[in-house]
Amino acid sequence: LRRIVVLATHRHARVSIAPDAYLGPRFSLWIPGAGTLAIGEGVSFRRGFTCEITGEGRVTIGAHTVFTSDALLQCTTSIDIGRNCIFSQSALIVDGNHRFRDPTRPTGAQGFDFRPVRIGDGVGVMAKCTIIGATIGENAFIGANSVVTQDIPAFTLAVGAPAKVVDSFGP
Repeated sequence: LRRIVVLATHRHARVSIAPDAYLGPRFSLWIPGAGTLAIGEGVSFRRGFTCEITGEGRVTIGAHTVFTSDALLQCTTSIDIGRNCIFSQSALIVDGNHRFRDPTRPTGAQGFDFRPVRIGDGVGVMAKCTIIGATIGENAFIGANSVVTQDIPAFTLAVGAPAKVVDSFGP
């Protein structure tokens, strides 16, 4: 039923959802323009997932990726998430930062700086992480409560605010 409602209320946008994707309770999609959302096979949104896509923004989510609870994605350019990723509770993924340095103008009137987000296959993002306009390489692991503002290489563990690589593993 959720899939039918999402597709019916977003005929103006490009929305594709694999037939076996699970859209859990409180799945919410907001695309007022011509944006794109593509959800791969076997993706699971357990509960409380929200995705907001403005303009011609594009969000793609690879097969068998899991969002546990209360994730928020906000996109104006692009957010591309690979296959077999996991996002623990309260993950926030955004492709833009508020400008704020002009003391003569309110923050909301200063605009944004945008940078596409790319998350490789097999990435693990633990609870309460924020990812802002960064690329995360395949099989990287982001520790709980981290804030990712710079690119993270493949096969590394990154933690902290801002997130820094503290270990490497794999090939």
